[in-house]
Amino acid sequence: MIEYLSIDSLGVIGDATVDLDPGFTVVTGETGAGKTMVVTALNLLLGARADAGAVRHGASHATVEAGFRLAAGNAAVGLAEEAGAVLDEVDDEGHDGDAPGRGPGNRSLVVTRSVGAAGGSSRSRASAGGRGVPVALLGEIGGHLVAVHGQTDQLRLKSATAQRHALDAFAGEELATALAAYRRDFDTWRAARAELAEITLHEQDRAREAENLQRALEEIDEADVTPGEDEEVRARIQRLENVEELRAASLGAHAHLAGADVAEAVDVPAAEALVEAARQALLQAPGQDTELTGLAARLAEVGIVLADVSADLAGYAARLDDDAASDLDAAQSRLAELTRLMRLYGPELADVLDWARSHRARLDELQGDSGRIVELTEQCERLEAAVLAGAAELTRLRTAAAQDLSGQVTKELHALSMPDATFHASVTGGGEPGPHGADDVALLLQPHAGSAPRPLGKGASGGELSRVMLALEVVLAATDPVPTFVFDEVDAGVGGEAAVQIGRRLARLAQHVQVIVVTHLPQVAAFADRHLKVTKDSDSDAGFTTSDVQTLEGEDRVEELARMLAGRAGSGSARDHARELLEASHA
Repeated sequence: MIEYLSIDSLGVIGDATVDLDPGFTVVTGETGAGKTMVVTALNLLLGARADAGAVRHGASHATVEAGFRLAAGNAAVGLAEEAGAVLDEVDDEGHDGDAPGRGPGNRSLVVTRSVGAAGGSSRSRASAGGRGVPVALLGEIGGHLVAVHGQTDQLRLKSATAQRHALDAFAGEELATALAAYRRDFDTWRAARAELAEITLHEQDRAREAENLQRALEEIDEADVTPGEDEEVRARIQRLENVEELRAASLGAHAHLAGADVAEAVDVPAAEALVEAARQALLQAPGQDTELTGLAARLAEVGIVLADVSADLAGYAARLDDDAASDLDAAQSRLAELTRLMRLYGPELADVLDWARSHRARLDELQGDSGRIVELTEQCERLEAAVLAGAAELTRLRTAAAQDLSGQVTKELHALSMPDATFHASVTGGGEPGPHGADDVALLLQPHAGSAPRPLGKGASGGELSRVMLALEVVLAATDPVPTFVFDEVDAGVGGEAAVQIGRRLARLAQHVQVIVVTHLPQVAAFADRHLKVTKDSDSDAGFTTSDVQTLEGEDRVEELARMLAGRAGSGSARDHARELLEASHA
């Protein structure tokens, strides 16, 4: 609901702030006083196009602001928070949610809109919760908060989507359950159809992909690579490329340790023999000197190590056989093969193996296309039957609800001084199934017998259309409400008992939602819980007119109703009639 509305320099209103309560609020005033500026201000807050001509003469810009109280589940909360708006938490009585002893409840949102004057430097700006937002976002937020029904603009239930949603909400739980089941079948059917189309449309491409994958995986499998094998092959290549130098080095070292071969002419002292000679010299020393004995033992250990190294060198040289050239060719060929695989699927051998693992599952999927096509075809046929049956059930339920809605709204129209009008909620089934069924829903008005039903807004005047929307909102109030309804001149062209019926129905609607009505009929104003009057003060010498908004109570309200009845507030009979209207409406 709207908690307050503040208007600054809009039209004839210089500066006015009004507090609004739940229930039925009426706005009255003399012609030209500026009653419509209240609706204009609300429309600006709902994202309507800004008119620089509406800025008060002499002002650089006009500003309107409203405080909204939102239920926690209202979609406007999410829209505002996504835009960065700050929303305060309040309980059901309007107290701050963090006040002592009070828990969080509803949310409070402040929305502002400013409009620059023609020729000025100020531009139209909008904010929600203290954060600047696009004007279009105000329209999205406002669509969940306020429904405006004016003489020239019936904002609510304008689109086919909104009309279908209203009918579905009116139909109740049975249709909601059927619609939820239908959507589950429809979503599954749509996904299965998309997958089947993808497979069949690209069948040749998928076959080529499978063939290429098969060759690649076979190539990797035949190569039988292991992680790090490329480094091992590089090391082997390096050794084989230097085989002669390695053999000479190992044999030379062996000769120094073990002595030259007897066939060799070179006289090379053997390290092993020298160490052994040194050990023997120590052992031949006189006495049992413990230090020399220890050194002799250490030389024995050195001799053992030298013997082991000598044997290893001999073995290393022996392994450098005469087949080194062929081994080098094989190693280089293996490295070339590994390098090619890494270039295609790498960059490392481990990556090649990971690629093979991940694409093996894709190959299994592609090779199973034939079976998957059969499976999906059967699934689509089964789901299509379920979707068509669900759509037919939705059509049946909507048609029944449409008949009930049509009867109730038509009855309301007859009581609202439209005795020849007939309301039609039309449901046309059998279309292409979609997320919401296969129905086209349209709300139509037949103004009088013999005329063809036409879409809302195309067969009625502004006042008649406002009454149609009032009748419709009264019927839908308990099932598909927005928090606040605004009616501008809903009573145009009626009077007498019809006006009383309009007031009664507005009061009935206000039992479910907040209702704000701009009216010139006292019969309607008498039913309001709160009465606002727009007053005009003209200063011919200063050359401007100023309007203000006042809250009327007690005798002030009686006086305003008397003015509306008789054209002047001082009439005694008019004042008596005004009191009678108030007593009757309260009763």
